Amino acid sequence: MRKLINSTYITLDGVIDNPMWTMPYFDEEAASLAGAQTTEADAMLMGRATYDGFSAAWPNMDESDPTTGAAYFNNVKKYVASTTLTDPTWNNTEVLQGDLVEAVTALKAQEGKNIIQYGFGSVTAQLIKAGLVDEVRFWIHPVLEGGPSLTSPLTDVKGSFDLIDTRVHKSGVIVASYAPKTTA
Repeated sequence: MRKLINSTYITLDGVIDNPMWTMPYFDEEAASLAGAQTTEADAMLMGRATYDGFSAAWPNMDESDPTTGAAYFNNVKKYVASTTLTDPTWNNTEVLQGDLVEAVTALKAQEGKNIIQYGFGSVTAQLIKAGLVDEVRFWIHPVLEGGPSLTSPLTDVKGSFDLIDTRVHKSGVIVASYAPKTTA
């Protein structure tokens, strides 16, 4: 079964929106980890807000420059959880139909590599509740941004996780990876 890996950039005060604040910290270490993450995934899952942001940015980036990641993002199979998006224009994008939990369960059952998910909102909340998220990677940036925090849309989500990896980058970014606690 494929793994669903959530990867989210976050500030010290819990902001994830419009992560332009990550740019000064996207150094060689971050690029290496991000590249490994995408190499291990042959599909991407996102909600509508993430799709809108990514589909506006990635197609405008140079795919011939391997340091941009644009070739991966523009060509990987993309799944969008949305009840309002009907005709996605970004290459290789499919809107999930019907029940989100059923659709993602079916995706995970297919042959393939990991499914990477960026962003952390209502789609992630539903998938965590359903036990479908295998790992959460928070890229914690040494920045205070102000504004709505990560926890605002997720007030009814509860869960416990085990720390499975920690990477501390020279830039001050900490990547903390967690897996849901299993009940035995």
